[in-house]
Amino acid sequence: MSTGDVVAITVEAVWLVIKCSAPMLITSLVIGLIISIFQTVTSIQEQTLTFVPKMICVFLSLIICGDWILNNILSFIQDLYSRFGEFVG
Repeated sequence: MSTGDVVAITVEAVWLVIKCSAPMLITSLVIGLIISIFQTVTSIQEQTLTFVPKMICVFLSLIICGDWILNNILSFIQDLYSRFGEFVG
């Protein structure tokens, strides 16, 4: 197994993490922006107001995208296992 193989696997794994975490991060960002605009318009400056809606929306996005995330992770692992002989030998 060469250094190039290790770098390629690492890059692929990092992109997988970014791709799989994007739905939750984007959801949290959008909900936080909407609540911040609401707080600015209504002059409510409660810092904990964003926590519960963000948490609920992140869990909902995890439920909705969970199958897609699991399929991506499984295909990555299956690809690694199928190429295991190349890495060892």
